[in-house]
Amino acid sequence: MPRLGAKYPIEFDIFSQPLADYQTDEYFARDLPVAPAVMVGEEIVVEGSDIAEEKLEAAICRHLGLPEPEPAKKGFLSRLFGR
Repeated sequence: MPRLGAKYPIEFDIFSQPLADYQTDEYFARDLPVAPAVMVGEEIVVEGSDIAEEKLEAAICRHLGLPEPEPAKKGFLSRLFGR
């Protein structure tokens, strides 16, 4: 995220709590996403799992009204092994 923060005019707020705090009635009453989660503006980009940097960058671009970056081209070995 720091690299994307340097690339785009956007601020990051990172919240970290013990897992038990995310499982309380008070947390669910606030209608927040299931942790771990990533929100860009009011959009919940992902909840309950990690996110690829490319997807996060695309969400940031949508939020800022910028065109989404082109997907990185895969090399021969990545195509061969499906990565």
